[in-house]
Amino acid sequence: MKYYNWGIIGLGEIATSFTNSFQQENSQITAVASRTLSKAVAFANEHDIPKAYGSFEALLADQAIDIVYIAVPNRQHIEHILKALAAGKHVLCEKAITMNSAELTQAMTLAEEKGLILAEAMTIFNMPLYQKLRSQIDSNRFGKLKMIQAPFGSYKEPDPSNRFFNPDLAGGALLDIGTYAVSFARWFFTSQPKVIASVMQPFSTGVDEQSATILQNDVQEMATVSLSFQAKMPKQGVVAFEDAYIVINEYPRADEAKIFFNDGTVETIVSGDSTQALNYEITNMIKMIEGEISNRSLFLTKDVIDLLDQMQQNWTN
Repeated sequence: MKYYNWGIIGLGEIATSFTNSFQQENSQITAVASRTLSKAVAFANEHDIPKAYGSFEALLADQAIDIVYIAVPNRQHIEHILKALAAGKHVLCEKAITMNSAELTQAMTLAEEKGLILAEAMTIFNMPLYQKLRSQIDSNRFGKLKMIQAPFGSYKEPDPSNRFFNPDLAGGALLDIGTYAVSFARWFFTSQPKVIASVMQPFSTGVDEQSATILQNDVQEMATVSLSFQAKMPKQGVVAFEDAYIVINEYPRADEAKIFFNDGTVETIVSGDSTQALNYEITNMIKMIEGEISNRSLFLTKDVIDLLDQMQQNWTN
């Protein structure tokens, strides 16, 4: 079994969570990089990581690094994805993986040319619960899919300077919490939907503060996606079939679902551990590199980014 050395580009809060979650027998975090060497050294010392670099380019030049985890702000993702792939590194990138579909197509093309794995760090596509539900859905246990509800509301202090509302940092609800809601819906759709309608309320800086969207595919499965940065909403996903409906609380990192059958029967399904959400991403990344599982999640990610594009196009028309 090959041993994998990981490097981290971008050392914010999510990089700290990623590092604290890292539990792999055949891997280690070998190097970290920041734009300032002192920050990289402090992070490396705190987490007992052997190497610290004061530039992202220096980390990519390290021949020992096999996989790069990218955790810089959204707008910078594509730049560092392309540089990492060009340097021969597999890439796991935080969501939203790119700003738009054109960027992702460019990255996917380069990854294929280089024979490398590119994936988005989307918990929904990696949590064991969703794999278990998928197998039951595919067995037709619940009948035909009819409707999906995917709300996500998170109150953010209305400060125009912070990243959530800053257009220069790709702020707005859609590219932050919206990726979870749309990924949740896409996981259950049997085929790619289209945006039927989408409306958005902007923040004072122009980024999307809240929105409501209807999705539908060619077999009449539908979904509603509701997002807000100025009102909390329960992260409770509902997936309704002809014979039952599924309720998943805290759906971005869920390990439990309740199934309510039409005859009144209620069943609870438990799979995985929500506290290991980031580690599941790491494990599956290695499995994809080793060919144990397919890189299907990337094509679901592509579908999600396409939908985000459509939603934003609706807002500007």
